Amino acid sequence: MSTNLPTAYEAEFAGKVALVTGGASGIGLALSRRLAASGAAVVVADYNEESARKAADELQATGARAAAVALDVTDPASVEAGVRFAVDTFGALHLAVNNAGIGGPAQTTGAYAIEDWNRVVATNLSGVFYSMRYELPAILAAGGGAVVNMSSILGTNGFANSPAYAAAKHGVVGLTKTAALEYAAQNVRINAVGPGFIDTPLLRDTDSPARDHLISLHPAGRLGTSEEVAELTAFLLSDRASFIHGSYHLVDGGYSAS
Repeated sequence: MSTNLPTAYEAEFAGKVALVTGGASGIGLALSRRLAASGAAVVVADYNEESARKAADELQATGARAAAVALDVTDPASVEAGVRFAVDTFGALHLAVNNAGIGGPAQTTGAYAIEDWNRVVATNLSGVFYSMRYELPAILAAGGGAVVNMSSILGTNGFANSPAYAAAKHGVVGLTKTAALEYAAQNVRINAVGPGFIDTPLLRDTDSPARDHLISLHPAGRLGTSEEVAELTAFLLSDRASFIHGSYHLVDGGYSAS
């Protein structure tokens, strides 16, 4: 695992325990790698247990402390068990990245299937609430820490034919700001990140005209990388961001500036 981190950041999270939901692929895997590279003990939590174990094995092979847990963010009991696993395995929880999410079908609001709406909102919004519901008491018990919730550029912009996704990601921003107000005085910082379209395996399989259209929406002239999202997230989790509470940070190649 190559990180090319500045020496100052190589032990930035030493002694800290981090939980990453959706941590086995895409942005989540980049997050797990980045935190491990800076010394955190990482719990890779993912709906796909096999993928989570593969990711944890990869981290362990670099000398990092890592463990895998199957976690369904739409199930409060599963989330509670995942947080308990992190504490039982590594002794505490200091950092959390609530990254698990799904896209949902493309359809207009007036024709959007109710079951699809419920599924997208359950994962992308309720899943973040359930995660914080159990992470925050554990982080408080550890003396404080930081949480980053993964929103999207659609946490501040609309996008035709994505009503459930956009509504859920807007909700993540509001939830983040509310929780930040509640916990700022208790040594817990809570912020959100809004990625633009990221060059993940899913988008690599998109047909060329559609991919080219997505690229054209970003003034930077390209899609983002998972590592760029992970770098911003690591900053927000670190003591370098000690006075940042309840904010929403875009990493979108200028998408939202136009």
